[in-house]
Amino acid sequence: MSGGSGPRQRVKTAKGRKVSSTRWLERQLNDPYVKKAKAEGYRSRAAYKLTELDQKFGLLKGVKAVVDLGIAPGGWSQVVRRRSPAAKIAGIDLLPTDPIDGVAILQMDFMDDAAPDALREALGADAADLVMSDMAANTVGHPQTDHLRTMALVEAGMLFATEILRPGGAYVAKVLAGGADNNLVAELKRHFTTVKHAKPPASRKDSSEWYVIAQGFKGRLRREALKAGQSPFCMLHP
Repeated sequence: MSGGSGPRQRVKTAKGRKVSSTRWLERQLNDPYVKKAKAEGYRSRAAYKLTELDQKFGLLKGVKAVVDLGIAPGGWSQVVRRRSPAAKIAGIDLLPTDPIDGVAILQMDFMDDAAPDALREALGADAADLVMSDMAANTVGHPQTDHLRTMALVEAGMLFATEILRPGGAYVAKVLAGGADNNLVAELKRHFTTVKHAKPPASRKDSSEWYVIAQGFKGRLRREALKAGQSPFCMLHP
């Protein structure tokens, strides 16, 4: 995407506003994705991250049921709704999310034990074609801690995906710089045919975020492992 035309807008430092806040406002005003999102009716520039991932991996082709983990403010579900108008969509987030036509939105913690069943009920479908997660843990400023907390969300999302996806389905999740660690990639490969990492152009260059894209869900592998008494996280926590 081009950087846009016209002179760069600058923001004057207001009384009581931190320099970092001024820089954030200036970046927002001059971000072509922010401008495009506003013009096209998307709630956030993040909508273009999913759009670009879909263009590369075909994530939304033929989807009939989608789960959006970390839905707020709703940009990803807006993309799904526009590209697959008939798809059932259920989303969850700790933060409040304004209603989106045709999307069931739950305001609760995805890590709550009741969340998976609540999402299944809200989806109104026996299985999903896509589980997408733009979740990230609140950062504390310690890189290793932040990485571990975010990866815990990615692992939880993966486990949920193996429980709700139909064979052939996909799971896409935000990870941090360096992508998913080796153990998680190995676990994803047990459940999915292909596992790749990507940084869509809409992700800011100075951002540490990447996405892991797992496609071709193998289906009953996890259930068979459970019946045999084997933990689905045996490779994550040997």
